[in-house]
Amino acid sequence: MKYISALLLFLYFPMHVHAQPRRLTLAETVEVAREQSVASKQALTLKKTNYWKFRSFQADYKPQLSLLGTLPGFTRSYIEVVQPDGTVSFQQVSNNNSLLNLSLSQSLAATGGTIYVQQQLQRFDDFARNNTRYNGIPVEIGFRQPLFHFNPMKWERKIQPLKFQEGNQQYIASLEKVALDATGYYFELLVAQVNLQIAEKNRSNNDTLYKIAQHKLELGKISQNDLLQLQMGLLTAQKDLASASQAAAVATLKLKMYLSSRDERELELEIPLESAEFEIDTRIALDEAFANRSDAIGFRRRLLEAEQEVQFAKKENGLNAELNATFGLSDQGIRPADVYVSPQDREFVELKFTLPIMTWGRNKARSEVAKANQEFARQTVEQDRLTFEQEIFTQVTLLQMLQKQVKLTKLADNIAADRYQIAKERFILSDLSVTDLGIATQEKDIARRDYILALRDYWQSYYSLRLLTLYDFEQNRKINY
Repeated sequence: MKYISALLLFLYFPMHVHAQPRRLTLAETVEVAREQSVASKQALTLKKTNYWKFRSFQADYKPQLSLLGTLPGFTRSYIEVVQPDGTVSFQQVSNNNSLLNLSLSQSLAATGGTIYVQQQLQRFDDFARNNTRYNGIPVEIGFRQPLFHFNPMKWERKIQPLKFQEGNQQYIASLEKVALDATGYYFELLVAQVNLQIAEKNRSNNDTLYKIAQHKLELGKISQNDLLQLQMGLLTAQKDLASASQAAAVATLKLKMYLSSRDERELELEIPLESAEFEIDTRIALDEAFANRSDAIGFRRRLLEAEQEVQFAKKENGLNAELNATFGLSDQGIRPADVYVSPQDREFVELKFTLPIMTWGRNKARSEVAKANQEFARQTVEQDRLTFEQEIFTQVTLLQMLQKQVKLTKLADNIAADRYQIAKERFILSDLSVTDLGIATQEKDIARRDYILALRDYWQSYYSLRLLTLYDFEQNRKINY
C-alpha cells in the first residue's frame, strides 16, 4: 500500500520540487472548495435541474397553443363494401385525407378540467373520381371536466412549490457540506504536517542530544545504558520522520484532488485560530433549522403526499364521471373559403360515468391501505422531527463545549513546550535524567497534537452547525448563495 501511494504521488505531482510552496488558510480552502470542487459543481447542476423542473410545472398551468396535423394522409388500397343484397364487394380507393388543427387550451387547477378554443380544416382528395372536398370548423369552444374524480392538479400546486423550495435549500446545504468536507481534508493534512514538523524537530533534537551524550559518556557523566536509550530515541525519531513524510504527502494528494487543483506546488497550511466566542441560543438554532433546512420542508411535503394518496384512493374507488361539451361552427365545400362563408352550428355534449357496484371489498381495502400509509408517514415524520431536533441540540452543546476546550488545549500546548525547553537545557547541564527528558518530549508532542485535534473538532463542529441550521451565528443571518 505504501508503494502504491508513493507511485500515485509521483504521477500526480511532476518534478517541481523547488517551487515556492502555496500557503493556504482554512477560509481560503473552504472558498476554493465551494467554487471549483466537483461536489460544488454537482450541487449547482442539481440546482439548475430543480429550477427547470419547476419552470416546466409552472408552464403546464399556462395557456398552451398547439398545432396538430396530418400531412399527407394518403391511402391506396381495396376496402370491403357491403352491397344492398348483403354480399361483399371489394372496391379500390385512392385518396388523401389531410387535417390541420390549431388549438388554444387552459387547464383549470381548481376543478381539474380543461377549457379550449380550436380551429380545424380538413381536405379530402378522391383521386379515383378526381374530386376534392373541404370540411372545417372555423371556431369551437370546448370544455372537459372530470366529476367526482381525484384532481391531481390541485395537489401538484401544493406539492411542487415545496419540492422547489427543498431543491433550493438542498443546494445551500450541499455547499455547506462541501465546506465541512473541505475542513476535514484540511485538518487531515494539517495534522500530518504538524506530525511531520514534530518528527523533524525530534529527529534534530535527538541527533544533537545523542552527540552531546557521546561526549558526556567520555567524561563519565552518563552511563552506557543512557547513551543506548538516546540512540534508540534517535532511530525511532528517524523512523517516525519517514512515516510522517509519507502521511503528509498522501494527505496533500487528497486535499488537492478534492479541490480539483492541479497546482504542482507543495501546500503549506496555516493553523487556524478559533473564531471569537459567541453564544448560541438553542431555541434560535431550532427555529432557523425548521425555517431553512430542506428536511423541514420535506416533512410538510411528505405529509401532503400521504394525504394525496388517501384522497386518490377515496375518489378513484367511487362514482367517476366526465363531462365533455363543445359549441362552435362548421361547414364544408369544394373550396377552403366555403367553410367560412355560412357555417352551421356545431354542438356536442357527452357525460360518461363509471360506478363500481360489486368489488368484494377491494375499494375499501385500497382506502384502508392508503390511510395506514398516511398514519405511518405521520409517525415517520414525527420520529425524523425528533431526531432532527436532537441533532441540533447536540451540536449546539458540542460547539459551546469545544469553544472552551480549544482554549484549554492551547494553554496546555504552551506549557508543555516551555517545560520541554527547560528539560532540554537541564539535560545539557547534566541536571536531568534521560527518562525525564523523554517524558517531557512525549508531553510536548501530545500537547501539540491535542491542540491541533481540538481545533479540528471545533471547526468541524462549527461547520456542522451551519449545515444543520443553514444559519450563520457569527453574523446573525441566514446563509444564502
